Parts: sequence; C-alpha cells; structure tokens
Amino acid sequence: MSTTADRILRGAGRLRAACVAAAGTVLAAVTLGAQAQTAQFTLSSPDIANGKTIAAAQVFNSFGCSGNNVSPALAWSNVPAGTKSFALLAYDPDAPTGSGWWHWVAYNIPADATSLPAGAGDPKKNLMPPGVVQGRSDFGTAGYGGPCPPPGKPHHYYFRLYALKVPKLDLPADATAAFVGFNVNANSLGKAELLGLYGR
Repeated sequence: MSTTADRILRGAGRLRAACVAAAGTVLAAVTLGAQAQTAQFTLSSPDIANGKTIAAAQVFNSFGCSGNNVSPALAWSNVPAGTKSFALLAYDPDAPTGSGWWHWVAYNIPADATSLPAGAGDPKKNLMPPGVVQGRSDFGTAGYGGPCPPPGKPHHYYFRLYALKVPKLDLPADATAAFVGFNVNANSLGKAELLGLYGR
C-alpha cells in the first residue's frame, strides 16, 4: 500500500514540476512579446520637443520669416526588422495650398545610420551619410526649408522617418516630393514620427 502511495506522490511531484516549468515558459514568452511591443520605432530630436513650438533656429529665413533655417538634429531607435534603408519626409498639412507643403525630402539613408546632425538638411554642408539624396522641397530647392506659415493659427509640422524594405530608391533627380512620398510608402516597413508646431 505504501509503495503504491509513494508512486502516486512521486507522479504528482513530477506533474507539479512539469506544470511549473510550462508556466514559466509561457510567462517568459508573454514577457518577451510585451517587450517587443513596447520597443516602438521612435524618432527624437534635441531641437524639437514632440508637440511643442519649433525654435527660431529651425524657422525659414524668407517669406517674411527671419529664422536660421537649420534642419534639426534627429535620432532614431528600435528599427523594424528587415530595414534596408530610411527615408525622411517633413510635411505641413495645414499649408493653404490644397495639398500641404513639403519642407524636407531625403532618401537612401543607409540602414546602419541612427542619427542626423543639425544642419544636415543643407546639401552644401555635406553632413548627410554618403549616398543620401535630398529631394526638392516645395520651396523649389533641394534640402531642408523651415516653417514659415501665413499669419494665423500654428501649423503642424510632421517629421516622419520611414524604414524601407529596399536598399535604394531609384528615382529621377527631379522627382517631386509627392512622387518620392508615393515610393516611400510603397516600400515602408514602418514609420516613426515627430511633431512640431509653429505659427506667427
């Protein structure tokens, strides 16, 4: 009788241990999944606080505005798996044009890049990584053009970094910002966003 009881107790002990191990495995998987979801593709800047007013250093220097027109420093993290290049688009949907206003278009940013220094939007400074193309903004020139809205309510300026599944976008040298944006979205694995506000 005692032998049978011993067997039952040993079996129960093994079953309990197996249940504990399985529970631990499930908990670890859930924790890893939660961490993966928490690790969101993020874009940040020491020059622009998300949702706050853009400083004079980044404002355009014409059209009645007198800023320094320096593109903000940017940094990003938690890049989507499979990223082979990046594209950066800065856009004001509030501009009174019927189609918004493109302030900065840059693509073919290499996959190993994690940041851009302040002023990289000026092609003359050569601060971009090799191979990066700076397209034509709606100011009609290549590179960054800062905020300069008409007097009135503050406009929203979205800086969006796209992780792309292709190492390079082969686009015409005179491609419009909208055409670049179409190709960027067609090859996007994900995007990180930073919002700045500016009005006068």
